[in-house]
Amino acid sequence: MSSKKCYIPPRVIQYPPDRVPKRVQQLFSDTVLTSVSGRTGRVAPIYTTVIDSDRKYIEVSNSFCELLGYKSEELIGRRFDEITAAETNDIPTIFGLFKRLGYMHGLWMFVHRTGKRILIRYESWLRADSFIETNIEVVDHRR
Repeated sequence: MSSKKCYIPPRVIQYPPDRVPKRVQQLFSDTVLTSVSGRTGRVAPIYTTVIDSDRKYIEVSNSFCELLGYKSEELIGRRFDEITAAETNDIPTIFGLFKRLGYMHGLWMFVHRTGKRILIRYESWLRADSFIETNIEVVDHRR
């Protein structure tokens, strides 16, 4: 019998800002999250992407588009290599490792349409349909 556990992707619940349960509010009571638009609040947008085996976007959330300064039509079909800071990630090596593992998490650097760098924390998993789904949290906006 294998000691390997079956991976179950995390479930993300996004509450409307005015309906966040008290127990969740308490978890973030000392944390103020900043949205892409610069407004502060208690709930950050959820950035989600789905890419195919050629590393091309096939689905992007509206908040992800806003984060990078593009419209969804501009990102769909585009390789994520094109919006990654070139010198920060060895994409072919990381993508090969991901194909073997089926799950990864860590830090990544995107480049906004204006050239601004955005450091994100990601969690990616291989779906049953062979597409890669990723949830993203913004760590830092850099100039």
